[in-house]
Amino acid sequence: MMHKVMAGIVMVFAGPAVAEHIVIAALGDSLTQGYGLPIEDGLVPQLQTWLDQNGADVTLVNAGVSGDTTAGGLSRVGWTLTPDVDGMIVALGGNDVLRGLDPAVSRANIDGILEAAKGADVEVLLVGMTAPGNYGPDYKSAFDAFYPELAAQYDAEFLNSFFAGLAVDGEMPELSQAQAFFQPDGVHPNKQGVAKIVTAMGPKVLALIEDIKAN
Repeated sequence: MMHKVMAGIVMVFAGPAVAEHIVIAALGDSLTQGYGLPIEDGLVPQLQTWLDQNGADVTLVNAGVSGDTTAGGLSRVGWTLTPDVDGMIVALGGNDVLRGLDPAVSRANIDGILEAAKGADVEVLLVGMTAPGNYGPDYKSAFDAFYPELAAQYDAEFLNSFFAGLAVDGEMPELSQAQAFFQPDGVHPNKQGVAKIVTAMGPKVLALIEDIKAN
């Protein structure tokens, strides 16, 4: 009888390990927070549904704060990187552009966020932002360039633009066509716009999940 009991104990401890549930925090501004939309129509809930439908065992945490700049994100990244967080989506910079902030400062802030994630052993998906041309070509070039450069430096997953899902054949549609996917302010996507954004971001999050599993 004792041999049978001991054999059962051995089998329990030798059984397959249960995979831990993955938690990913989405650090961003109003685009992440879901400004102007019912909660269920925002980016994080729609992205969660997409991931659920694609078999991902993951929970997304909405760490979007309306109006946040890259400096704001850097100031609260420590609060976001709680012990249960395995991965982080970083989608900041839109408000920096709206304020015409120095791209070098924005770059330093994103660098600090990625460094904090590295220190916490948290994998990252960095979502790029692009500057309009009204600040001049030098500003646009400096701002647009630092996202892919930092993603490569920190070996992070990278999505070239938050609005990549709205692109047609790699190009953003004309303003008149894109308006159908935005709220009246022309800045924040509506429910349909968020759904398109999720189609481009979702596969990148799946890649982030694979990075987490391999870490």
